[in-house]
Amino acid sequence: MFKINCLNNISQAGLKLFTDRYVDVDRYEDANGVLVRSTSMHDLELPSNIEAIARAGAGVNNIPLDKCAEKGIVVFNTPGANANGVKEMVIATMIMAARNLVGGVNWVNSCQTDPEVAKLVEKNKAKFAGTEIKGKKLGVIGLGAIGILVANAANKLEMDVCGYDPYISVEHAWKLSKYIKPIKNTEEIYRECDFITIHVPLTDSNRGMLNKQAFEQMKDGVIILNFSRDTLVDEEALIEALKTGKVAKYVTDFPNPKVCGVEGVIAIPHLGASTAESEENCAVMAVEQIMNYLEHGNIKNSVNFPNCDMGVCNQAGRIAINHKNIPNMLGQFTSTLAKENVNISDLMNKSKGSYAYTLIDIETPAGPDIITRLKEIDGVLKVRVIK
Repeated sequence: MFKINCLNNISQAGLKLFTDRYVDVDRYEDANGVLVRSTSMHDLELPSNIEAIARAGAGVNNIPLDKCAEKGIVVFNTPGANANGVKEMVIATMIMAARNLVGGVNWVNSCQTDPEVAKLVEKNKAKFAGTEIKGKKLGVIGLGAIGILVANAANKLEMDVCGYDPYISVEHAWKLSKYIKPIKNTEEIYRECDFITIHVPLTDSNRGMLNKQAFEQMKDGVIILNFSRDTLVDEEALIEALKTGKVAKYVTDFPNPKVCGVEGVIAIPHLGASTAESEENCAVMAVEQIMNYLEHGNIKNSVNFPNCDMGVCNQAGRIAINHKNIPNMLGQFTSTLAKENVNISDLMNKSKGSYAYTLIDIETPAGPDIITRLKEIDGVLKVRVIK
């Protein structure tokens, strides 16, 4: 029986997938698998019984990835599950910013008590005239699941679209429209684009990537959209760029005291993926991944361990080993099994950075002595008997 805890409300579309092999527990400390959306886990203890954490969404800044990896806890996310919802929000707010719809609507609401509001509107509407997006140049930084959808949608709206992503996957590259111009550096996007939208994960290397130097390279009156993470932008430099007119509008899905109320900022209350469809898609994907890992040992869409899939075990036994990515680990695993006269029928080993994962199918079930010996190998983080 697997124990599951939900740190946030998770859509029933996902929860209903759990079979009678799973039971819901009130305390996450008692769980084998944890489902989370926005709750910060950085200050939570991680007991040894926790095998996996699935984030129903793409960002994982609320999860201590390194701490989890050191304990052999696999962390999953759900890339692409909310991509369409975010794409639609990007396109919608890009048009809102270009047409100054927020300013216009706010002004109309301020005229609520004026009996001549219709005449007043006709007299003042020119103050809120904007521009069309057709024919304008859009730069998309990051061509992952969301960035590709944004680029392709903007192309269909007859925008001139270019994209930058030195790490684009083969899978995503195939989905990108042939009309999207690939760019080799962000500087070209800064110089040429009327709109810039960011779709990259936050890392130490790109924190504050849109800074004073970046803004100085941009066209006057550029519109910037940020549906990734607020700290990708140096907000002090941004506010100065808004004051000078270098940046006409800044759309962000991450309100904070620095940008709220600043003229030119359109702050959205983190609604990018807040649709019924996105929440359902994320929940289904998170549950399917955590079930596949707990039941079969397979990993798909982990952010701290490599993908590794051997399907359903058709042998007498399967062992899953989370370990450090260091030399001679496989040799020690196989020799340990050989000493106990256990024959290996299939094996898969994958690595990701400092960590690795090994699945071993065996022709006879592994007894407790074998598991103990495997756990004692230096560099092993966790050993599970799948079957």
